[in-house]
Amino acid sequence: MSKTKADYTADQDLYSGLIRLHVLHHAVKEPVFGLGMIEELARHGYRISPGSLYPLLHGLENKGYLRSKMERNGKSLRKVYRATPAGRKALTAAYSKVRELFHELIEEA
Repeated sequence: MSKTKADYTADQDLYSGLIRLHVLHHAVKEPVFGLGMIEELARHGYRISPGSLYPLLHGLENKGYLRSKMERNGKSLRKVYRATPAGRKALTAAYSKVRELFHELIEEA
């Protein structure tokens, strides 16, 4: 049975926390930008539109997990995000919670 767009949207709501952690994980490793994150998330099976990702990035920035600045990319400028110390701390705290959930899911599968 194939999923409808409504089914996928419902699943996307379920995965929103994982997407946030994924973005934060990459922002800790290196600077990230919108289109690059859309492509990275797609490699992991998440289909997210710019209309969903940019508010997510802004929300993480408003909460103090990310900091942005404009950087030149050739002739154009793009907003680049990096994890803040608070973002790094939050991601470290999330590791144990994700690990615990992963083990529960695997044990019950």
